[in-house]
Amino acid sequence: MSANPKQIWTPESYLEFERASETKHEFYRGEVFDMSGASFTHTVIAVNTTRELSSQLRKKPCTVHSNDLRIQVRAAGLFTYPDVIVICGEPRFLDKRNDTVTNPTLIIEVLSKSTESYDRGKKFQHYRTLETLQEYVLISQDSANIERFTRQPGGDWLLSAASGLDATVTLASVGCTLALADVYEKVDFEEQTET
Repeated sequence: MSANPKQIWTPESYLEFERASETKHEFYRGEVFDMSGASFTHTVIAVNTTRELSSQLRKKPCTVHSNDLRIQVRAAGLFTYPDVIVICGEPRFLDKRNDTVTNPTLIIEVLSKSTESYDRGKKFQHYRTLETLQEYVLISQDSANIERFTRQPGGDWLLSAASGLDATVTLASVGCTLALADVYEKVDFEEQTET
């Protein structure tokens, strides 16, 4: 992502700009950042994950969304596009445009070299302010490895990890299980070039 320091934006001016834009941008406390494109591997993993969750949630009151749906993290002053979002129950929208949600139950990010430290650090710090968020999942691009952070009753977050294509991850917040073999289907770790 590259910063656009020329203008101090309000959430309203950002949304007006973003809704007219052909490309996506993240907003954080008055600044707007270009969102770079994803690698082939990144998109394969995101689509595989979306497919598996959608299949398992077909008859449950939850919906699965790709990185085209924007979320607002109000307490952090952030608007962003997670790779995969699951919303259980009725979605809560920022306004009548129905293109920005405020109540994700599960957020999944596929890690890239350019965003990994942000996804693990500051972005997760922002996400933790979402009262509805119950799980945060990080999926590696360069090896079969998934990390899952689960909100505990006292507000702490518990980390668990799964590695290897024969492993599975249970997502208790949405009642789903992801097999790493399915998440990484058609991913060739030796041939990929990550961005």
